[in-house]
Amino acid sequence: MKNGDFAFVGVLVLAISLPFVFADQLSTKECEDLGFSGLALCSDCDAFAEYVKNDELVADCRKCCTEDSDDSSSKVMFSGAVLQVCTRKLTYYPELLTFIEEEKDQFPAVKIQYVYSSPPKLVMVDEDGNHQETIRIDNWKREHIRQFLREKVKPSADH
Repeated sequence: MKNGDFAFVGVLVLAISLPFVFADQLSTKECEDLGFSGLALCSDCDAFAEYVKNDELVADCRKCCTEDSDDSSSKVMFSGAVLQVCTRKLTYYPELLTFIEEEKDQFPAVKIQYVYSSPPKLVMVDEDGNHQETIRIDNWKREHIRQFLREKVKPSADH
């Protein structure tokens, strides 16, 4: 084989194997339906795996993430968040209720919004209050909510 033949074989192997590498990736819509639209980086899935001891959820997270770059600006931070929940459903989420009652004041950039029939979710916003990401938090424990907010919401200037 000549040098050019090796290059051709390499490209051919890459072309054949590439669809299999990305076959496990889910569409944006599928990821949003699973509640992973806010966990865009694979390092977020690693952190998620530390808190949520459910292999299936972590696997779904990994199907929705993108690899982190070495650029430090790739660590996404938001200016604030809106915690949306239905007041009628709140009793089904004791961890969330305890977070709202006892710990929410530690996060001045987080607002509570009661939305009829809404599942519990964090709507992450930029400095202008524009919606950036939505993250479902149905089964999160309050310490996971607290940790996520510490890592993803910029500290406010008055704190």
